[in-house]
Amino acid sequence: MRSDAVKQGIERAPHRSLLHATGVTRRQLDQPFVGICSSFSDLVPGHIDMRSLERFIEKGIHSAGGSAFIFGVPAVCDGIAMGHRGMSFSLPSRELIADCVETVTMAHMLDALVLLTDCDKITPGMLMAAARLDIPCVVLTAGPMHSGSLEGRRLDLVRDTFEAVGSCMAGKIDENRLHQFELEACPGSGSCAGLYTANTMACLTEAMGMSLYGCGTALSASAKKRRLAFDSGFRAVEMVREGLTARKVLTRAAFENAIALDLALGGSTNSVLHLLAIAHSAEVPLPLEVFDEISRKVPHLTSLRPGGEYFIEDLEYAGGVPGVLNRLAGFLQDSPTVNGWPVSETARRGTVAIPDVIRPLDNPIHAEGGLAVLNGSLAPDGAVVKQSAVEPDMRSFTGVARCFDGEEACMKAIMEKKVNVGEVLVVRYEGPKGGPGMREMLGPTAALTGAGLTSGVALITDGRFSGGTRGPCIGHVAPEAAVGGPIALIQDGDKISIDIEGRKLELHVDAAELERRRAAWRAPEGRFKRGWLRRYAAQVTSANTGAVFPND
Repeated sequence: MRSDAVKQGIERAPHRSLLHATGVTRRQLDQPFVGICSSFSDLVPGHIDMRSLERFIEKGIHSAGGSAFIFGVPAVCDGIAMGHRGMSFSLPSRELIADCVETVTMAHMLDALVLLTDCDKITPGMLMAAARLDIPCVVLTAGPMHSGSLEGRRLDLVRDTFEAVGSCMAGKIDENRLHQFELEACPGSGSCAGLYTANTMACLTEAMGMSLYGCGTALSASAKKRRLAFDSGFRAVEMVREGLTARKVLTRAAFENAIALDLALGGSTNSVLHLLAIAHSAEVPLPLEVFDEISRKVPHLTSLRPGGEYFIEDLEYAGGVPGVLNRLAGFLQDSPTVNGWPVSETARRGTVAIPDVIRPLDNPIHAEGGLAVLNGSLAPDGAVVKQSAVEPDMRSFTGVARCFDGEEACMKAIMEKKVNVGEVLVVRYEGPKGGPGMREMLGPTAALTGAGLTSGVALITDGRFSGGTRGPCIGHVAPEAAVGGPIALIQDGDKISIDIEGRKLELHVDAAELERRRAAWRAPEGRFKRGWLRRYAAQVTSANTGAVFPND
């Protein structure tokens, strides 16, 4: 066992003494050491129920003959960090989490990990660590929140708080109604109730084989989730004995299966960043173009919020990830899973209980997958749009540019009702380096939706969007403005065209004028002069490569 490096031999007497100080017995020294990496936090709704799950994971590990050790990593709630400088720390926290997991695991030579996670950056950060370490790892996502309820209407965070801000601004609802939504939209623990980034990543983790059957949609605080916690702990010990490590699961086929599921569900655009980053850590080549190639083949089968009306709880009751994989069986490539069986067996076992929620292939929501990758003169290295959440009349759009050097200026214009139909709002210097950290822009996009401006107004950015964003919003524009990408050279009044069907994003300015602007352009000073984000901005790569550190 790996842990023998800290517990076997005469020279390890001091190490054993320290282990005994923690309560480890001599008998436990002969058992696999399994870390429970927990992102428990009182600050994050998706994580507040993790203390009980930690207990059940421990029970599973001990029942299988292992020794359990709990350690923690940080967790950021993107909803609370949204709309202010704190959001700059969200995406970078993914790298910190991966580093923390790697550090503790290597320093203590743990034999395996159960990675207890839930929200947006925590799940991919833990998966990146699993890919780097290549030891037996099982991921347990803590589960989605139940929908809220008010006067018989089901609620979720995005539609009924973030978008309600725009509705309140437009005079469609009053502040009292807004406050009612605040109290009822989030009824308790769990990741936000729609197909936003946290739940997208939970589902993709199951599809790529890194969590147990049914884990992706099993609801927070449910008995099912506790049983999955026990089984995850038990299975981690079995995997040590079997030699089933993370990279044996995280193959190119596994990533392509996860992409297929993502596109069938209509998941968050953030999944592109995260899958690219996890593949980078696993040393699996995964170019951005693969997402679009698969999107042309795999239909969109579920109408989940934000683009649709169903909630994750509906997907759970309809058959969960196995039910969707059952529909997609013909698109899947066989690959191992932590269940001990291949993904084809997961698809075979899956059933669909509610066909309106998980549509058959011959009756999809859309013929293509939920995401599309655009290229063109404005995005030579690519841009990403959640095409399943764009209304038909905005899939092809030409408008005049309105430029904002940062999210706050754009949000101010929207709130002051200074946005006009026919405009393409350009929010720049929000990329991996420029933000830094690609702040999510749910505030502006939700305000546009709430104000009824998603038909006739588009938004493009080198930053990124929440999984809750809907409408003609195009993110991850690369190269970003901070490195002199074309988005930095746009001026108010320039003509921009969006063609989702043709996968094009074009800036209609002649080459000579662009060269004149480029010669006059100067890189801005970084927003952070010291500390973690200064170091992050200096190292991070472009969005089209996953916004990773190149040598990690």
